[in-house]
Amino acid sequence: MPDKSDNISQPGRRAFVQGAAITSAAMITAPSGAAAQALRGGAAMADTMTAEDVRKLLDLTPNATCGYVRVTFMSKQRIAAGGLPAPFADGRPAGSALYFMLTPEEPVKLHRIRNDQLYHYYMGDPIEVLMLLTDGTTERHVVGPDLRNGEKVQLFIPGNTFHTARIIGQRRWFLGASTEWPGVEPVDVELGNAEELAARYPKVAADIRTFPLPATP
Repeated sequence: MPDKSDNISQPGRRAFVQGAAITSAAMITAPSGAAAQALRGGAAMADTMTAEDVRKLLDLTPNATCGYVRVTFMSKQRIAAGGLPAPFADGRPAGSALYFMLTPEEPVKLHRIRNDQLYHYYMGDPIEVLMLLTDGTTERHVVGPDLRNGEKVQLFIPGNTFHTARIIGQRRWFLGASTEWPGVEPVDVELGNAEELAARYPKVAADIRTFPLPATP
């Protein structure tokens, strides 16, 4: 059967291909009616839910370092003793994960874990994270949904990095998650001493002393 496209001129063929590509891209990237409605519904739900609603629905409980928490995954696969270098030489789960919710009254307290971890944004207000890196430098990041303004939906925190975080925005609540590898055990968590860390990181000493408090308008 002859190909009808043979009757299209070369410029016309290019225009046809470009138009088809744009249409296909729009079909792929634009959410369908149901998906768009679900996205709008998720945003509306975050606007109407309270911190107490989130706590109850996800069965979150107070945590010494991260507001309100529920561990959602602890790998049954365990790395045997000797399978990792110190400080994990006694063995660890392959990975772990948890929900955490912050409020203005319950920020991320100054602490570190030995394990590499990744923060994930799910719902609610963004948080500002202050990281005190082991090489003596510091970093600030905002974990939240506004990608155009540089917010991150994932933030990598290297192992042994003291860090703290607080709510910014409308002062309501933040819901996110942390995933860790290898999996975290209680011995891996250490609360930070603000005065000692202020001496080690003098350029951000004032922030270290006050950062766990809610951000001012």
